[in-house]
Amino acid sequence: MSQTNSNSAPEAGTKPLLQIDQLGKRFGGFVALDGVSLEIPQGQRLGLIGPNGSGKSTLVNCICGALQNETGTIYFDGEKVNGMVAHQRTRRGLARSFQLPRPFMSMTVAENMRVPLMYTVNARSGTHMSHGELNDRCMELLSLVTLHEKASHMPTDLTQVEMRKLELARAMAADPKLLIADESMAGLSHSEVEDIVALLIRMNERGVTIIMIEHIMRAVMTFSQRLVVLVSGKKIADGMPEDVIQDKEVVGAYLGS
Repeated sequence: MSQTNSNSAPEAGTKPLLQIDQLGKRFGGFVALDGVSLEIPQGQRLGLIGPNGSGKSTLVNCICGALQNETGTIYFDGEKVNGMVAHQRTRRGLARSFQLPRPFMSMTVAENMRVPLMYTVNARSGTHMSHGELNDRCMELLSLVTLHEKASHMPTDLTQVEMRKLELARAMAADPKLLIADESMAGLSHSEVEDIVALLIRMNERGVTIIMIEHIMRAVMTFSQRLVVLVSGKKIADGMPEDVIQDKEVVGAYLGS
């Protein structure tokens, strides 16, 4: 198993933001996660890869609270989050985007941003943004994902890559410490993939730790400071991307010979 320099990203801090210890999850007799352990320091860009059925989605769902793990422990920002449901973890700064964006189709792009913004501020601080503050924050996030000029448009007016950008912006509205981007580039063209990778790097430069789940290897290699590989519910490699992709076990189990 490759374990080379697993926390060696130059931009990352040394304190683990996310710590997973011996995580296990079963569905009946099927073992979806088998003793997965992982530490991610603040500020790191981590790529998570593996073949279909490897346990990636189960791991993410356990981290985010959509599923509850049966064994093992998850710590986020120094706090044990086992047993917490998804919205409780979101309030603590753990957000995710989904492969299939599902915006409110009857709302404009800007209105789609205001909903999570209002939820985040109200839930965390108990205060309310003024209309001006809400609008400023909304436009700031839309500018980050280059959708500010389409603030008044409906989601049906957006292209596929713009829908992915809106999904990421909605996740950023939660003001996350950790963002899990789940296959944000599936089905996109080469230039669109590069656009999303650049966007995720910009988000990371704003201080957000990011886990990217992706099958497009050129995107994974461009984005990742560290690479983790899951196969059959087990972590088989964890280290620098250039080392991991040459690991014999990874080549045989995932990348092919």
